Amino acid sequence: MKILEGKKYFILCYMTGFFIGILYANLLSGDYMAGIGILDDYFLEQYVQTEINTAEFLWYVAYLRLLPAVFLFTFGCTKLRKGAALVCILWTGFSSGLILVSAVMKLGMKGIVLCLLCLTPQFICYMAGYLMLLWFLFAYPAVRWNLSKTVCFSLFMLTGILLECYVNPVIVKMFLRTI
Repeated sequence: MKILEGKKYFILCYMTGFFIGILYANLLSGDYMAGIGILDDYFLEQYVQTEINTAEFLWYVAYLRLLPAVFLFTFGCTKLRKGAALVCILWTGFSSGLILVSAVMKLGMKGIVLCLLCLTPQFICYMAGYLMLLWFLFAYPAVRWNLSKTVCFSLFMLTGILLECYVNPVIVKMFLRTI
């Protein structure tokens, strides 16, 4: 029963953040979101034509993806672990709502497809790793961190980073060439 309650907190927190992100994008920053250059046709054309230096990109992605894990591990050593897990989920929901609204404002339905492709295939690995970490933080002390969790988390994150650096750019470029 406690597991079901924990899952409800995760879903409720994510959906709350998602809804706030949608409201923020539509009500408070509509003009700003419409002017963002990352989803402009020019930027998307430049992305297709640019050759990615994979070695540098690998370190950049590793830094961006592991920084929240370091943040969560740090707060996992304090009494704020459950709050840190919920704030992380809330922020993820907020960011998702904000990005999806800006993609729809700039590209319509193609923007949603682009957002989903930008998450493919690394999202599965990141989600599994972070859910494992977040569940530990939320359910502690009933759940303990051990060597097998460390190995699984590390493998999920490493696989996600490699997929994001080597596979994702190919998928996104293929889609952008078709639109």
